[in-house]
Amino acid sequence: MAFFPRLGPRDLLRDPVYRRLWVSVFSSSFGAQVTLIAIPITAAVLLHASPVQMGLLTAMEILPFVLFSLPGGVWLDGVRKLPVYVAGETLIALALLSVPLAWWAGWLGMSWLYAIAFAIGSVHTIAGSASQIVLTQIVPRERLVEAHAKNALASSSAEVMGPGIAGALIRVVGAPLALVANALLLGFSALILRGIRVHEEVRPLRTRMLPAMAQGLRFVRDVPLLRTMSICCATWQLCHNAAVVVQILFATRVLGLDAASVGLCYVALGVGTISGSAFGNRISMRLGPGPALVLSFGICSAAWLCGAVAPANAVGVGLFVAMLLLFGFGATLLFVTFIPLRQAVTPPHFLGRMTTTVRWLILIPAVPGALLGGFIGEHIGLRYTLLFSGLTALLLAVLAWRQPILRGTRTLPWPAPAPVDDEPPGPESGPGEYLP
Repeated sequence: MAFFPRLGPRDLLRDPVYRRLWVSVFSSSFGAQVTLIAIPITAAVLLHASPVQMGLLTAMEILPFVLFSLPGGVWLDGVRKLPVYVAGETLIALALLSVPLAWWAGWLGMSWLYAIAFAIGSVHTIAGSASQIVLTQIVPRERLVEAHAKNALASSSAEVMGPGIAGALIRVVGAPLALVANALLLGFSALILRGIRVHEEVRPLRTRMLPAMAQGLRFVRDVPLLRTMSICCATWQLCHNAAVVVQILFATRVLGLDAASVGLCYVALGVGTISGSAFGNRISMRLGPGPALVLSFGICSAAWLCGAVAPANAVGVGLFVAMLLLFGFGATLLFVTFIPLRQAVTPPHFLGRMTTTVRWLILIPAVPGALLGGFIGEHIGLRYTLLFSGLTALLLAVLAWRQPILRGTRTLPWPAPAPVDDEPPGPESGPGEYLP
């Protein structure tokens, strides 16, 4: 416990299994900071991408969620989740390594980056859902908000240190080669995860693929809390993906920042997420997870509006930093309340379908959001994309507060009844299998 000298007697980090997961999250999050800056910098600076191309790049990473989430959730409910999580970390590392190899061979272009973004999104669709379920297998239900807050703290700690180092690394070796660092950290994360031991009972699925997917959709539709949160977070995703398309372009082309300066600005994102993870659990306990979720929409709105009014001078750089700081806080508060709420209201054997169904529903607007953000940025102006995101998120916060199911949710709910897999397997399906 030498690395955690001030832990309380009941701190989750005293649990050796959770501690390994936490270190893995920190490692992969640190590497992700390189990718967060390196791939957009590669596209914007090295390949001279237009705002529309940047929108397509973002959309290609989101598209797999739309295509694969529902069948992926059915598959996850019939397999062990930890091996899927480990495989996902490894596959993303290999995908990232292909970028510097393509650059060295002279093949690198926007089409290659589109393919890499699609591959990474495909892995995140399945392995990302598996990682959320693995946490529920390690941490008791009543401590899920605390666990998600600690995971967010691991990510945000990496976000404080990562962007500055990423910016310096990109300046020294170039954006494509900087991705090697993330690949190595993901490999280390996969090694740590392989050492985790969890007990999981996999229930063989007796329902065919399409009926099982329909069960997931009906479950989310019929649970009022899940339905309301999905609509709200889908709108937030539209705003977020519109804004993220233009952030790097706004920093480099309007504010005139270089890669190293952009990296330093993104340290503020980490400070915001650290603050959100440090205070998110307290805010959720004080206000209730439902009102805390609504508050997060308002904070993100304020963030994007800061960017929208930022002038092309030193004051504008300060407002860009404030935008990243506020967004980091608001987005972290959102996810440390939203994810535990949806996990708490779902029976354990249905977590796979619920997780991927909700992720599918909330990310459907993300693709048009990214494309819309690129269109507004190219044809009207980069700052007008941020203005669109800020005003839409402000309207979302007002409408969300008017929903009694969110305003009145002051504690984590108990699981709702889930459909029973009562369709017998076909003659060609074996134990734990399902029919396509």
